[in-house]
Amino acid sequence: MRVLIIKMSSLGDVVHVLPALTDAAKLRTDARFDWLVEQSFATIPAWHPAVQRIVPVALRQWRVSPLRHGSDWRRFQMHLRAESYDLVLDAQGLIKSAMMALLARGVRAGFDQASAREPLASVCYDRRYRVARGLHAVQRLRALFAQALNYTVPEAVADYGLTRPAPPPTSTAPYVVLLHGTTWRNKQWPMAAWRQLAQRATRAGFAVRVPCLGAAERQQALAIIDDLPRAQLLDNVPLRDLGAWLAHASGVVGVDTGLAHLSMAFGTPTVTLHGPTDRHRTGAHGAGGVGVAARLSCAPCGHRVCVLARPVQTVGAAPCMTHIDAADVWSTLRSRMRSARQIAACAENV
Repeated sequence: MRVLIIKMSSLGDVVHVLPALTDAAKLRTDARFDWLVEQSFATIPAWHPAVQRIVPVALRQWRVSPLRHGSDWRRFQMHLRAESYDLVLDAQGLIKSAMMALLARGVRAGFDQASAREPLASVCYDRRYRVARGLHAVQRLRALFAQALNYTVPEAVADYGLTRPAPPPTSTAPYVVLLHGTTWRNKQWPMAAWRQLAQRATRAGFAVRVPCLGAAERQQALAIIDDLPRAQLLDNVPLRDLGAWLAHASGVVGVDTGLAHLSMAFGTPTVTLHGPTDRHRTGAHGAGGVGVAARLSCAPCGHRVCVLARPVQTVGAAPCMTHIDAADVWSTLRSRMRSARQIAACAENV
C-alpha cells in the first residue's frame, strides 16, 4: 500500500504529524509512505525512517512570483504525479493542501467539514473523517491517520520516531538552547527574562546557545548572552544543522514555535512558554516536553495582537508573557533535565 502524506507547513505543524506516522508505520506494515512538504521543511520528514520519498514544494515562493516559476511548477507536478497512490492523505485540512491532493494520483482523504481548519477543503476528498477539535494537534492527527488507515490509536505516549542527527562538531560542553524568536509579537518573552534565564544556566555550568534569523533577532540574541562566558550565537544556521543542536542539547526553552516542538520531538528536555496560545492544544506534547502557561484570566486568547496592550511593541511584551517568571522556567527545565538523566541511567542499567 502506497500512501502520500500532505502536510506542507508550518514547521510546528509538520512536527505534529510525526507521531501519527510512527503509529501508522508500526501498525500498517504493508504501507509505504511518501510526504509532500514545503522544501524549507523537507529535512524533517527525512529524519523519519518510515518516509521513502519526499516531494518538496515551494508554494510560498511560487505565489510571490508565479510567472517566474512556471517551469518549476510544471516540474513539481511531474514529480508528484510520477507515483500512483492507494491513499492521498491531506493532514493539513486547508484549501491549498486540498488542491495539492487533487493534483496527486490516488484516493483522497482528510478531515470532514466539521473537523478541517478550512471546511471547504473537505469537498476535495473522497473519504472524510471526523476528529474532535478540542484535542491536541498531535492527537487529532493520530486519530485521523488511524481512521484513514483502519487501526486503533495506540494508548502509548506519542513517539515522534526521529533519527537523531550527528552532534554538532563544537558541542563538547553541556549546553542549553534558548529559542526567543517568533513571528507573533505577543508571543515574545521580555528580554530581561531571557537574560535572567541565560545567567542562571551559565551559573549552573551550562553553555548557552541562542539561534537567530535576521538582524532584529540577532540584536536580541546578543543582548541575551552579552558578556556570558562560552555563550554562542547560532546565526542563520540551516534547519538541518539547527536540528542537530536541538537534538543534543541538555535542555531547551522556547516560546511556542516550531523549533521548540522539534526539540521536544527529538526527546530533548524542553520547556515551552505560553501566553496567547493554548498549551493543551498546540503546546509541548511528549515525554520530554512541558508547557509553562501565563496566569492571567485572558490567556490563552489565541490572538496575534494583544487587545490589552496595543500596540504590544510599546510595552515590549504582552502582559500574559510578562507574568511568566524566569526562576520558575529554570526550575521546570532543571526538573526535566534531571528526569531525563535518571531515565538514561535506568536504560544503561537494563
